[in-house]
Amino acid sequence: MKEGIHPEYSETTITCVCGNVIETKSTRKDIKIEICSQCHPFMTGKQKIIDTAGRVERFKRKYAAGEEAKK
Repeated sequence: MKEGIHPEYSETTITCVCGNVIETKSTRKDIKIEICSQCHPFMTGKQKIIDTAGRVERFKRKYAAGEEAKK
């Protein structure tokens, strides 16, 4: 490896808006983020399905009949 061309890799703190703090290593110091795995809707299970033009309902009606037929 060449001397003097690599950035310094040191301990850093990643802070989320929700208050979650993650200790890790990075070339940057004190990173601030808006969303993390503790507050992201997909990770927390509080994801909302946005229904445009009734597509979700149409899908449920279409495949609900197939589920009842299997039983």
